Amino acid sequence: MRTYGQYCPVARTSELIAERWTPIIIRNLLTGCRTFTEIRQGAPGIPPALLTQRLDTLERHGILTRRRATSGRGWIYELTDKGQELKAVCDAMGQWGARWLEIEPHHLDPAYVLWATLKLVDVESLPERAVVVRVELRDRPGEPYWLILRRPRPELCTRGTGYVEDIVARTDAACLVDIHLRRTTYGEALRAGRLTLEGSRSLIRGLMTWLRPSPYAETAG
Repeated sequence: MRTYGQYCPVARTSELIAERWTPIIIRNLLTGCRTFTEIRQGAPGIPPALLTQRLDTLERHGILTRRRATSGRGWIYELTDKGQELKAVCDAMGQWGARWLEIEPHHLDPAYVLWATLKLVDVESLPERAVVVRVELRDRPGEPYWLILRRPRPELCTRGTGYVEDIVARTDAACLVDIHLRRTTYGEALRAGRLTLEGSRSLIRGLMTWLRPSPYAETAG
């Protein structure tokens, strides 16, 4: 680990927390990710070896703990009390970024947009059975995604799931971001042709309430 050689708490914290990908890993753990795969899914592009290194560093400094999964395969990662206190740091970063930084085209990774959307599903409002939504993105033709909306943990898939599809959504990543940040509503997106939804009317109405906005939507707006 590189060091600034300063006793200042900002400098010492930065040596640990400001390493590339580390804030993203902590954010993912704060949103409920527990396995290596879940953490990586919310950090598209991170090499597995680097993720392993960052997790080891955070464990060594008491930010997280790990234990064997009940299946005996892989690990379960959880933030310690020390790690949980970083929520205030992540929230401050999110609010500042939402207020002052523009969203540029290279920020619109559809896999992340949909992953972030699923992390805010109102699980308690979901029906008893799974609802499957196929998402077709106009800016990524030929790369469909499936949202498996079920209790206790919705999932994002990039391959056919074998489920019967209840809703087909056609849109683009920019529209998903605008809805997520409350820059537009579902109704406005539908009327403008930026979004189409095919399927049961009752499930479509439900979908619009199950997917909650970003916690930074008010700041970004």
